[in-house]
Amino acid sequence: MQNEEKVEKEKRQGLIAILCANTMFGLNIPVTKALMAGWMTPMGYTATRMIFGAIVFWSIGAFLRQEKVRGKDILVMLLGGLIGYMGTQFFFSQSLKYTSPVVFALIMALTPVLVLIIAAIFLKEVIPFRKVIGIGMSVSGAALVILLGTKGGAGGANSLLGLVFALLCVLAYSVYLVITRTISLKYKPVTVAKWMFLISAAISMPFGISEFNSQTIFTNEATGMAISLLVFALLFSSVLAFFLMPYALKRLEASTVSIFMNWQPIVASVLAIIVGQDTLTWDKPVAVILVLSGVYLVTKQTKPAEKADKKKIQLFSGKAGLRIRKQI
Repeated sequence: MQNEEKVEKEKRQGLIAILCANTMFGLNIPVTKALMAGWMTPMGYTATRMIFGAIVFWSIGAFLRQEKVRGKDILVMLLGGLIGYMGTQFFFSQSLKYTSPVVFALIMALTPVLVLIIAAIFLKEVIPFRKVIGIGMSVSGAALVILLGTKGGAGGANSLLGLVFALLCVLAYSVYLVITRTISLKYKPVTVAKWMFLISAAISMPFGISEFNSQTIFTNEATGMAISLLVFALLFSSVLAFFLMPYALKRLEASTVSIFMNWQPIVASVLAIIVGQDTLTWDKPVAVILVLSGVYLVTKQTKPAEKADKKKIQLFSGKAGLRIRKQI
């Protein structure tokens, strides 16, 4: 009886942790949009987050038991830091310079779908037909956003450029999730984070230092609100949310954690509309329903009966290009 109560208690703690983490990630989208509106440049913002993250996680790591990292794993961390940390954050801030938080959040919600496709192509994983339908629904929602988001969007003539950067951000983050899957299981989160942040900080520092003097937020013109927004981005979305994610993963199933990622575009959209960064039009709710319904089908845990079903679709690459094969 006590064990059941303990399990239920830990599950509730995990649900609270994952809800808080995704709320922070969602809030950080309009926060970054506000910082890009005259306070910071994308590279300056990216370099600041990478350097701050490196300092924080190496400081935390100094008080913990040191893990020996193998040479080949350092190379994976190098690639992961370059693509997942440096690349994703740069494309993230660059996209929000030109497009609205609502559009970006909906595009970012496609991450689980793209991860599934990448895994199918490179890892030869079989995709159940239900997930194929989910992919189609999500892509349809994204297409609706892309087609209508370029007409008088928040970024004006540059809305299409913002969408391109958003897609690059999703691609970079999806590749990062796939290539770092092994080391994430092998090492502690702090070990992985401190090395990836260090690598990202080292790469971004030469570019960022040259721009630090031009960052309005680091001058006397900075307002209390602007500084508060940067503090939120550094402390909450870069540090606290990172600790809450592995905390939740230890207490919840991976499928449950992935479903909570759908909370991000809802939080980002509501806040962006409230503060006037975007307007509510008919296409946005429709796109939200399509994208999130599709993501739900993709991330929903496969039932035993479905696993035994012989009708599956597999994506694979060959000399003739990407094809779809049905197994009977």
